[in-house]
Amino acid sequence: MRQFLWKARLQWIGSSILRMKQHCQQIQIVVRRIEALRTFTTSDGYWKHSASKSLQEQIVDSLRSGERSKASSLLSLLGNTAEAAVLNANDFLFILQHCARLPDPLFALETWKLMEDKEIYIGGKCYFYTIRALCKGGYLREAFNLMSLLQENPAIYPLLPVYNNFLGACVQTHTTNYANDCLDLMEHQKVGKNEITYSQLIKLAVLQQNLPAVHEIWKECVKYYSINIISLRKFIWSFARLRDLDSAYVTLQYMVHMAFQGNFVITRSAEGKLSDSRLDIPIPSNGNLSVKSCGKDNGIAPSLSEYLDKMYINTNNGKRDFKFDMETHGVSMVNRSMPVKHVLLPVMKLLRWSFNDVIHACANMQNCTLAEQLMSQMQILGLEPSCSTYDGFLRAVVAGRGFYDGMQVLEVMQQKNMKPYDSTLAAMSVSCSKGSQLDLAEKFVDKISKCPSPYPYNAFFEACDTLDRPERAIRMLAKMKRLNIQPDIRTYELLFSLFGNVNEPYEEGNMLSQVDVARRVNAIEINMMKSGIQHSHASMKNLLKALGMEGMVKELIQYLRDAEKPFSSVYNLLGTPIYNVVLHSFVQAKETRMAVETFKTMKSCGVPSDAATYTIMIDCCSIMKCYRSAYALVSLMIRDGFTLQTVTYTSLIKTLLGLEDFDEALKLLNQGKLDNIQPDLLLYNTVLQVACDKGKIDVIELIVEQMHREKIQPDPSTCHYVFSAYVDQGFYSTAMEALLVMSMRMLSEEDDILDEKRAEFENLIVAEGTESEAQIIELFKKSMDHLPFALLHLRWCAIVGHMVSWLPNESQWAKRLSDNFASASVPRF
Repeated sequence: MRQFLWKARLQWIGSSILRMKQHCQQIQIVVRRIEALRTFTTSDGYWKHSASKSLQEQIVDSLRSGERSKASSLLSLLGNTAEAAVLNANDFLFILQHCARLPDPLFALETWKLMEDKEIYIGGKCYFYTIRALCKGGYLREAFNLMSLLQENPAIYPLLPVYNNFLGACVQTHTTNYANDCLDLMEHQKVGKNEITYSQLIKLAVLQQNLPAVHEIWKECVKYYSINIISLRKFIWSFARLRDLDSAYVTLQYMVHMAFQGNFVITRSAEGKLSDSRLDIPIPSNGNLSVKSCGKDNGIAPSLSEYLDKMYINTNNGKRDFKFDMETHGVSMVNRSMPVKHVLLPVMKLLRWSFNDVIHACANMQNCTLAEQLMSQMQILGLEPSCSTYDGFLRAVVAGRGFYDGMQVLEVMQQKNMKPYDSTLAAMSVSCSKGSQLDLAEKFVDKISKCPSPYPYNAFFEACDTLDRPERAIRMLAKMKRLNIQPDIRTYELLFSLFGNVNEPYEEGNMLSQVDVARRVNAIEINMMKSGIQHSHASMKNLLKALGMEGMVKELIQYLRDAEKPFSSVYNLLGTPIYNVVLHSFVQAKETRMAVETFKTMKSCGVPSDAATYTIMIDCCSIMKCYRSAYALVSLMIRDGFTLQTVTYTSLIKTLLGLEDFDEALKLLNQGKLDNIQPDLLLYNTVLQVACDKGKIDVIELIVEQMHREKIQPDPSTCHYVFSAYVDQGFYSTAMEALLVMSMRMLSEEDDILDEKRAEFENLIVAEGTESEAQIIELFKKSMDHLPFALLHLRWCAIVGHMVSWLPNESQWAKRLSDNFASASVPRF
């Protein structure tokens, strides 16, 4: 019995010792926890463990200095400290906050993973900073996944700033894919929207070029909010960007009205942004919030449609025109009750920005009238235009009225000691190039300090191409290279057009010019490859056209064969326009066999033919003198749904003239007239050229009289064919009389107009000395019309002793042509 008692007592003692040991262990744990919970408050308002504080700071210092591996090691050390069992979210908050500020999304994810591995409860602030770091770093998918986890954690209330940050990141990265998913998540979480949300939605709508979405946002904002001046500025910006000048102008006028009422306070945030001082209370997404009706008393902005009726007047043609009425917009009343100087400076700044937005929209839409009206209104309101304002205004002016008025705007800026932007100078250069003022255009390009875009240079190259001044383009190309301005595909398209042809106009290519063209084309293509730019339809067309103009048939065939290879870089460019260029080049070079083979290749490859294709091939038939094939092509053309045009009749008539069948050619000309095909100067010159070569004076006189009756003025080619035909037959006096009449008709087909300008022209025609001829030759540099040719013809006629008559229809030659035409047996056309 005693042994049993001792045994029981020993068991009790052992169990007591065990319990005491467990209590001691628990006490030790509690002591460690108490020591671990000795925390301090930071400036951010959260608590951090004293031991983990230094580690957090070391981690952040390592991140700041760029020592990522050291920061990762310290983070791992933080997770494996003796106090790891009692770590909480506050021990990582400082790190996540720094990652959000940098941003450093990858280290934020690394920190997040460690917290998950240690099964640390993650609070709302950790969610916020991690998502913000991911958003600012462009990791939108990972950020959205974390946002989706919020709905699975009932302990964390979804914060609207998190969603606003995400929408802002979608705007910054131009990624609209996740925006709709975010809105659906907000709707599911019943987060609601505030004015920041609407601001981000406006920016997203502008990115998507979705004007109806902006109007829907406007309606919702008006429904739930009293629109403030900052919100109006954002809507004006969006309307201007989306080219809705009506809404932008109307909203701007309402903004002017609101600005001078002064019933608001604009403050500046710590980040320097302007904001309204009122509370921004989120609107529930279910839309059940009770809102007062939109009226004048509660200050809620009226709808745009109501203001449209007030801001516009109807014109005679039924279109709405802009109208600025001082009394309508309350500016006159404001000027009497509240001077401009009493308006807050931030408000004036917002107004100026909004005026700039609308004026820039006027420039994009080439609405010079409204831009001038807005500039005038700014002066009335006391808003001093900035360089940005003048940038938009000048671009609107030069688009509507040309470079001369733009020069006047620059003079105003110079008087105000305002330096124009590079974009302003670029716009002036482009306008001068379009006006064929190469010297001025180059002058403005030289003033541009930094121009990353080749746009003004391309405009200059285009002007050089139009004026046939490739030497000027070489100098500008050298400037581009010196300034390291990368050309785009448009640059190369123009270079092929500019330098692909060596000879002067109307000169045929030769061996030397063909070698030069091949060298130039090769140099341009090598430069394209270095720039990583592929051929476009236009560049390929210009290249092939250059080869065709020089008669480089072999090279043209080689380019075509290389392009027809399925794995060629330009294989996808092959189509009807490219084949048309090749066909035209073959026909011009009289390579009829190659033209026919290429046309068959088009048909076999399924490349459709258009009206230009058939016209080119009909021209080919005229060279081959195969009228039957030409009619077969006409049948195919009609079957494919194309109607015969003037150029088609011209090609068919050339085919008949090649066979010297003038009667059938004139009948076809008459048939075209019956089919409502109006003959043009090219068609008539085609007939005159062949008739001149064949000595068919009767046909020439018939065509000349028909041109006169159709009021189609002759050109120098017409005069040449008529004059040469008479000279070749020995009718010299008739040739001079015909040249006089034709030259007068080149000036005008109306006798009264000739009589009005008689005094002006007579001094140049009959004056003695060489000064008159120098003045006429000077006209060639200023004008591309036929006036200088006509004056030179008339002066030469006067020099050889022929009297210049200002009534050409009274000429005996003209009367005879009229009488013969009336009695001709050929059907009238």
